[in-house]
Amino acid sequence: MKNKVLIIAAHPDDDILGCGGFMSRYRGVYKIKVLFVAEGSTCRFNEPNSDKARKEVLERNKMGINALNSLGVNEYKFINFPCGRLDQVPLIEINKLIEDEIKVFKPKIVLTHSDVDSNKDHHKVLDSTIIATRPGSGVEQVMSYEVLSSTEWGFKKSFNPNFFLKLDKKNIEDKVKAFSFYKSEIKDSPYPRSKTAIQTLAKMRGVQSGNEYAEAYNLIRFNL
Repeated sequence: MKNKVLIIAAHPDDDILGCGGFMSRYRGVYKIKVLFVAEGSTCRFNEPNSDKARKEVLERNKMGINALNSLGVNEYKFINFPCGRLDQVPLIEINKLIEDEIKVFKPKIVLTHSDVDSNKDHHKVLDSTIIATRPGSGVEQVMSYEVLSSTEWGFKKSFNPNFFLKLDKKNIEDKVKAFSFYKSEIKDSPYPRSKTAIQTLAKMRGVQSGNEYAEAYNLIRFNL
């Protein structure tokens, strides 16, 4: 039986920016599932419950599915809590949803957000993930990933990775291709959510770890 990996993301696209290389490298090796806690779009609307806003949520969900399918991931779940408003959702409610997912899916590895991100939804998801993956949950390894346009924009603290995943050119091409499905999110360089920025970060993390390309993570907990 393949080991299972659960990627917990605040919004659709965080998973690709943070773990797209991981998903490419371990395609067919691990059984991977992605849990999206919030929808990622309605914070841009003055009326988040409008028909237009709800349509954007559905469109972004479709982008997320297409992006994951391109990486061979066909297990995912959209909770679709309101974007930018996770601070209004009781922490225990998010905890329970993640705990239930862990009980059903039974992952050995969980990947989620960093505590240095500028996006407060990311912090809420991290806090709930730490609680839901506490010893006794069955999860053996918990790591945080970095998300372009959030992790490097925290400024108060820097992301200090202690785990590097070696990637090759094909893994990065797969990651860029997957992110290209997010038509509403990808922009031209020098914006962080661009093909150039994704490639540059992978090269920089590669240089930092003695590889051509890499993704960087912070190992939170690991049980041997």
